[in-house]
Amino acid sequence: MSPKVRDYGLVLMLIVAGLVPLIVGLNPYLLTVLILMLIFIIYSSAWNFLTYTGQGSLGHAAFFGLGGYGSALIASWLSLPPFAAVFIGAGAAALAGLFIGAICVRLKEWFLAMVTFGFAIIIQTLVVSRQFSGITGGWDGIAAARLMPGGGGTNLLIEYYAILVIGVMVIVIFWLILRSKTGLAFAAIRENELEARAAGINPVKYRLFAFLVSAYFSGVAGALEVHHLGYITPEIFGVDISFWPIIYSISGGLMTLSGPVVGTIAITIVWDGLQTFGLTYGRFIIIGLLLILIIIFLPKGLISLPDRIREYRDKRKK
Repeated sequence: MSPKVRDYGLVLMLIVAGLVPLIVGLNPYLLTVLILMLIFIIYSSAWNFLTYTGQGSLGHAAFFGLGGYGSALIASWLSLPPFAAVFIGAGAAALAGLFIGAICVRLKEWFLAMVTFGFAIIIQTLVVSRQFSGITGGWDGIAAARLMPGGGGTNLLIEYYAILVIGVMVIVIFWLILRSKTGLAFAAIRENELEARAAGINPVKYRLFAFLVSAYFSGVAGALEVHHLGYITPEIFGVDISFWPIIYSISGGLMTLSGPVVGTIAITIVWDGLQTFGLTYGRFIIIGLLLILIIIFLPKGLISLPDRIREYRDKRKK
């Protein structure tokens, strides 16, 4: 599938996303699922952005959680509206990303990934420690201002469209970056770092930039989730929160704009669909099997499925 076709497909998905609430109505449960799905589309896209420079992270929950805590505290201390605090609070995640990137950006692929994994554990430990529990609430966590005060389907609907707009803006920003000279530099570094250096490209600078952008928008996603739920606890730094964007991105298609979107939608439908059938722990087994099948038979993700079907049809015709 050509990049142009993928872009059109992404636009189509966004149009459908705008129409879905009008179809499902003001069902609080479905709207909540859709809101969380949009938040994780932003988060997965931010994680996936890092892979364009050949980097990987196993601890992005650190940035997701720091954005959440930063936003919740800023909204409380400065009495800011949650939507304003989201973008300011995510700066905490960006600073952490800049710190980790500056120290470890020269590390290769999964060596960097392991460092980020350890960083997430360290941050969670600090949040519940005696020194910071007075601010963070320890394991009990703290309350956060809701994006839309009160409850009800109407407020959830407004919240959904607001987060959808933010999600579109984030994807457009990624699209603009990747189509610029910076995106070309990312590709050069990813394909052959030595040749990129010979061409005058500084891999450290571009990888640090990618890490900073990825961390910031991961923080935005974390802040949106916290203000949607109305509270935050150290569980936001959990291993599962670090692995979900990886699962979504690999399922949909790494290093593509539409991959994290498709992967998040598909896995969310399966995950919540299985819950309606009463499967709780069984969901983990089924999602694991699905991921294995995708990696084996669709290594480029679900977005490559139309190409595989076309290839199969062409072989049958021969």
